[in-house]
Amino acid sequence: MISSERKFLAYLDEMNIITVLLPLSYHQGLSSSFFLIYDSEKSPLSIISKSQIEHNQKYICQLAGDFSFGKQYWIMDEHGGKTDLQIGAVIRTESFDNKFYYGGNDLGVTFAANQTRFKLWAPTATQVKLKILPPNSHFSEMLKMKREDFGVWSVGVNRDLEFFQYSFLIQVNQEWREAVDPYAKAVTANGEQGAIVKLEKSRGQKYWLSAFESPVDMIIYETHIRDFSIHENSGIHDKGLYLGGGELNTKGIDGGPTGLSYLKDLGITHIEFLPFNDFAGIDELERNKAYNWGYNPLHFNTPEGSFSTDPSNPYTRIIELKQLIDQIHRSDLRVIMDVVYNHVFIRENSSFEKVVPGYYFRHNEMGLPSNGTGVGNDIASERRMVRKFILDSVRYWQEEYHIDGFRFDLMGILDVETMSEICKLCESLAKGTIILGEGWNLNTPLPHEQKAIIANQAKMPQVAQFNDKFRDTIKGSTFNLFDKGYALGNEHYRATAFEVITGSIGFQKKENRLFNEPFQSVNYIECHDNHTLWDKLLSCLPEGDDLTRMKYHRLATGIVLLSQGIPFLNSGQEFFRTKLGDGNSYRSPDHINQLDWDRKSQFIKNVNYIKGLIQIRKAFPCFRMRTAVEIRNNIHPLLIAEPLIGCVLHKDPHEVLLLINPCSKQQSISLPEGEWSILADHDYVGISSKYDPIKEEITMEPVSLYVLLKK
Repeated sequence: MISSERKFLAYLDEMNIITVLLPLSYHQGLSSSFFLIYDSEKSPLSIISKSQIEHNQKYICQLAGDFSFGKQYWIMDEHGGKTDLQIGAVIRTESFDNKFYYGGNDLGVTFAANQTRFKLWAPTATQVKLKILPPNSHFSEMLKMKREDFGVWSVGVNRDLEFFQYSFLIQVNQEWREAVDPYAKAVTANGEQGAIVKLEKSRGQKYWLSAFESPVDMIIYETHIRDFSIHENSGIHDKGLYLGGGELNTKGIDGGPTGLSYLKDLGITHIEFLPFNDFAGIDELERNKAYNWGYNPLHFNTPEGSFSTDPSNPYTRIIELKQLIDQIHRSDLRVIMDVVYNHVFIRENSSFEKVVPGYYFRHNEMGLPSNGTGVGNDIASERRMVRKFILDSVRYWQEEYHIDGFRFDLMGILDVETMSEICKLCESLAKGTIILGEGWNLNTPLPHEQKAIIANQAKMPQVAQFNDKFRDTIKGSTFNLFDKGYALGNEHYRATAFEVITGSIGFQKKENRLFNEPFQSVNYIECHDNHTLWDKLLSCLPEGDDLTRMKYHRLATGIVLLSQGIPFLNSGQEFFRTKLGDGNSYRSPDHINQLDWDRKSQFIKNVNYIKGLIQIRKAFPCFRMRTAVEIRNNIHPLLIAEPLIGCVLHKDPHEVLLLINPCSKQQSISLPEGEWSILADHDYVGISSKYDPIKEEITMEPVSLYVLLKK
């Protein structure tokens, strides 16, 4: 029934509450009674209240008995007028959530005893059909599905359906919608249909890696699969693809390593890839005509096809992504998957909305979809079957693809309980799995105490969070291009800089505490978002020369690597990555987003310097203290002229001195008692010194970072 055919409207808004809207143009909006009709049964409704709202009379009515979901009911007024009872706000009630929670692990497609079984959770549907299409055919087959407990619909097919395409047709509120399976693990090009594959054909031998003792031992390197290899001088054959990301022994114009071999040599431990689940924004059949970061999720459990050599073959993207991950593991590196469970690309077109309209998304007090994400919809993670979907999805990626960690985009949209359950799940599957996210406080209709934000980090202590206080203190505000941070010479940030360098755990003042433990802080100054640090420096220092900018850039990156917490680098940060001033390159062309491997060759001296700092971090545990107690007991501030920062770090058997000079002039510093070897200065870095030991005093070069080891 289309809306224009309805004389009036009726909605089930609670398990036994029905809202009726009678237009004032229809019997002046008046009716003294209403009846619920199913087949030949007719039951009176109790009118609880009546009020006028815009051009309607609104009646709140109570149903005496139980409402049976899956049946089509009708509402009749005293005039004999009739309308279908639509499923309304009841789907957002706790009673509905509890009644229809399904804990099974067999949603989607499963195989058993020569049978392919399909299950779909659609509790508000009155009919569901399965549509299957054989390969290389234009003639589909429709199969009726049977409603089972908890709103699950099921059908089994006693045939081999490998390579068949499939979708579901769901009738809700008298309207039919066709949807791709939300649990689909394979899809056709551009995600238009689900595809049936036998995943065991794509599986290889799992490569086991030893667990990390603590997250602070990690060094995360963020990149985008296309950016990583698309450059003409990357030396990589399969440019922009999964396979290209896994190529080894590739070389740039200088003959030095590029790609995965380069990252292994650099010394990072984890590669964080921007989203590689199926997303909108690129025609997979013409992938070179557009670019996208991937934050437009379509199908959460299938790989993106534009990174595969054959998007039309549902196996290809699966196999090639697994080959990439396997090659990374063989290189003794790990993979962090950027996941976007906070929203979908277009709510109205999503499988979620087509299957159970209104359930998967938050709505505001006006009943309209909320928009804390800024892209038109917020996933309602607090609802039981939404939380289950997220947990099932995370489990699938970890078990099937051997993902080592998950980065949660706009995590502040999600709820604390969901994130806590994710941590428990991942740790049960693989110890040392890293969970990190963006804990910004976003305007979504979820109580503050339930939001997965930095302010609630004590409720989810195993989740690491991007430390925007670190970012803005060290480099300057991300949202004010001309604001200079501590590393760029702004002495007003000195006190805060010391706090973030020591883990943001309230080292000097409890009220400055951002995190309870250092492993909760992801320290960064640059990521895929906003301007690169190099582009910011071009704006902040318009009169400066490139050599000066390089010094500031090196200092800021060095602070990231030697601070307490988890260091995070944006790809190419070590060779002064530029996006030519583009501050939001989510769909900008390759020449903006690509990792320019020529710059790696051009600035190899800085690359080697950053590589040396990584070696120092790994060699000296004093830069990787595990707890806030350890930091407070073993880091001692050095009395030093402002705005310089100095501190002594103890970790048996080492005593190390970290000195930071953001000034544009040389600075002389009195050293603590003893002989000190210089491991890093403005030019040299290494785990052993090339200089003679020094005593009493050192002169620091402008805009520099020094590391000294006590003999």
